[in-house]
Amino acid sequence: MCHDLPYNTTFMPNLLNHYDQQTAALAMEPFHPIVNLVCSADLRMFLCALYAPVCTVYGQVSMPCRSLCQQAKDECHKLMEVFGLTWPDDMECSRFPDCDEPYPRPEDLLTGTDPTDQPPMTVQRDYGFWCPRELKVDPDLGYTFMGKKDCSAPCPSMFFNKQELTFIRYFIGVVSIVCLSATLFTFLTFLIDVTRFRYPERPIIFYAVCYVMVSLVFFLGFLLEDRVACNAVSPSQFRASTITQGSHNKVCTLFFMVLYFFTMAGSVWWVILTITWFLAAVPKWGSEAIEKKALLFHAVAWGVPGALTVTLLALNKIEGDGISGVCFIGLYDIDALRWFVLAPLCLNVAVGVSLLLVGIVALNRVRMEIPLEKENQTKLVKFMIRMAVFSVLYLVPLFTVIGCYLYEHTYRNIWETTWMEENCKLYHIPCPYKVEQTSRPAMVLFLIKYLMMLVVGIPSVFWVGSKKTCFEWASFLHGRRRKDSGVNESRQVLQEQPDFAQSLLREPNTPIVRKSRGTSTQGTSTHASSTHLAVIDDLDEPIRTHHANPTSTRSKASSVHSKASYHGSLRRIRDDRSDSMAYRGTAERSFHGSMPRLDHPLSTHSSLHQLDGSRHGSQRTIAEAPATLITHGTTGCDSQAAENEGTSA
Repeated sequence: MCHDLPYNTTFMPNLLNHYDQQTAALAMEPFHPIVNLVCSADLRMFLCALYAPVCTVYGQVSMPCRSLCQQAKDECHKLMEVFGLTWPDDMECSRFPDCDEPYPRPEDLLTGTDPTDQPPMTVQRDYGFWCPRELKVDPDLGYTFMGKKDCSAPCPSMFFNKQELTFIRYFIGVVSIVCLSATLFTFLTFLIDVTRFRYPERPIIFYAVCYVMVSLVFFLGFLLEDRVACNAVSPSQFRASTITQGSHNKVCTLFFMVLYFFTMAGSVWWVILTITWFLAAVPKWGSEAIEKKALLFHAVAWGVPGALTVTLLALNKIEGDGISGVCFIGLYDIDALRWFVLAPLCLNVAVGVSLLLVGIVALNRVRMEIPLEKENQTKLVKFMIRMAVFSVLYLVPLFTVIGCYLYEHTYRNIWETTWMEENCKLYHIPCPYKVEQTSRPAMVLFLIKYLMMLVVGIPSVFWVGSKKTCFEWASFLHGRRRKDSGVNESRQVLQEQPDFAQSLLREPNTPIVRKSRGTSTQGTSTHASSTHLAVIDDLDEPIRTHHANPTSTRSKASSVHSKASYHGSLRRIRDDRSDSMAYRGTAERSFHGSMPRLDHPLSTHSSLHQLDGSRHGSQRTIAEAPATLITHGTTGCDSQAAENEGTSA
């Protein structure tokens, strides 16, 4: 079709990325009928300009003008419809320069034996990126690179040489081992004593679990090098090693799912941690009240990252990272980086920092305006310091990672243009025209990015780093199990804060009544029976302190007998409910009559002797009396203790 033209030399690949004349001839066959029917005088020349462009000087590429394309299209589109043909997207007239010159131009036909005799090339344009033959992939894979379909980036890296890649990989391997050890230690500490980490600090454990998985994926990527993130070389098809894209590689897809899911989940768990701190500090929720929302916390923390992961799988946005050996998103696709990495991280940081600042201000107001005991005030200050240090250790690496992503997002196009200028002759593709700025990424930038992606999980170990953790591990390694440690110091200080309104409305000399907000979420008082048992235990304590004699043994035995009688009475209370009412008045008078004895202005030693004697007598009476005497009697004792709480304590 292109014989008898003003030129007889062409170059491959042509403007439609055909790498030999046979392929170009096959692609032109559908146009033969309309060319033979001469629907337009410009159609043949336009097709030859695309499929067999003129080439008389190496490096000088000439494209047909837009007017030539438009005229051929307007004159032949009706005939093309008759033959069932459509105008291809690669031949859209907007691709070509806006000029009105014949093809080929006179300057395109100038030839000479000596390149120095050639006149300067006055016609040069930027033809954009052409995918080299070495980077071509199968069309059904759906790859895209620098805006070109069926093309992929070179592997292992576009920007670093072999020595730099080796150093970066070993650096990532060492950091991933450190992060894996730290986060795994945090999680195992939690398994040793589960009751130690309750809300509001429980999200730290799930946060640590997320980064156990993140560091594990990076460690596996270090071991596998580029075997997962890169496609194999195919010399028979003249294809080099390229970056894996999409979900056809199952191992790469698994790496992406684990890495992206747990990275986003770790960020969400940090936000939930700030929410629990806010609930404990501002509305003063107890552990049980916060724990009732645990199902909602888990639904958000695992559901939102799961939805994002499924969305990315559906969009086929997976990309291999030839540097670290893992698979992630946003490494070459700037839009995916912007909407699925930067946007969620920035949103989580904004919400978490806001809640954290409000919680710290509330705790500081409690410390400044409400009189606390010196010991509790010291614990509260220590808790605030731990919370601030943990947050700083998390936020500084996270802000650094976000900064690296933003820097990469800004300069990615410049790096790609620089790479294309340096490798266009190697790949035999058109070089960029009039490049104004060139730049290559510094290796330090990638080192910082990978370091901060892993270091962000290490702060969890600082929260559990204490003497108590050492004692627990020592006991665990020696086969001894510690008893329930109960409420830890920081949670106890948060739960035993007096109400802010109570402190403002109280009289100047009225003592503050402290109450634990962690034991009941509904504000109900404890049962009288349990209160009475607590009174009996409290009364035993000073007797054992002042009298190291057999009397204390009898007192302890009688206390146990009293408790046993009480538990036995619970089984008989249903049958003797009518009889119990007869003893209520007697019990109330008995306890009310014995209470003033505690306030009598006697010496401490004599008061304790008197109390000891009355105790044994009353316990024998209680043991012989019906079981319900203890229940109603303790109600009277509880009310009397509440009336005299300010002085009898």
